[in-house]
Amino acid sequence: MRNWLRSLFGSQKEPALTADLQQRIRRSFEESAADEEHFPSTIDPRILHVRVILETFEDLTGKRVLDAGCGKGRFGRVLLGEYPGVRLHAMDIAVAMLRFVEAPLMPCAGSLTSLPYADGAFDCLYATESLEHAVDIERAVGELCRVVKPGGRIVIIDKNKDHWGRLETPEWERWFGEKELAGMLGKHCRKVASRPISYWEDVDPDGLFLVWMAER
Repeated sequence: MRNWLRSLFGSQKEPALTADLQQRIRRSFEESAADEEHFPSTIDPRILHVRVILETFEDLTGKRVLDAGCGKGRFGRVLLGEYPGVRLHAMDIAVAMLRFVEAPLMPCAGSLTSLPYADGAFDCLYATESLEHAVDIERAVGELCRVVKPGGRIVIIDKNKDHWGRLETPEWERWFGEKELAGMLGKHCRKVASRPISYWEDVDPDGLFLVWMAER
């Protein structure tokens, strides 16, 4: 199956972010909101994808945080459980996904390439497996950095392009090289670090996921 996928998808194509494509992406996620198996509303708080966000952001009490591409808000609920005083905004392209996002999370519909927030609005921001759907990646990275204040922290967790073809993907999806995305973040941030990440502490990373941590 993997070889078949590699031959089918081969290299990643970079389509233009047209209005029609953006509508198709939005419609795809609107429909996916009903699929709890593949788009769950909860997540195990012990997985490293959650822990690295908490460790990078440190004490979130009273801070304003954005979950960019929040889906059903599963990461946000964990952060609220750890820090009830955090002001956590949850943004997603699909309104159907946002119906699962309840107070005190603050839901908002929007696009990664045109975030509906002011410059420097957030102390911290994270994007977990959402940037891969932005299509215009350079523009989306610029937007993610724009809405974080100087000195604020950013965490992006996404898939490694060296493993492209390992999973079936929609035609617009794009994965990133470790240095590739670090370079994009470095245009806007003072510090950028990255590394492979697994789901569990006792399991070595298999290369599929990478995490980038940046400071504006």
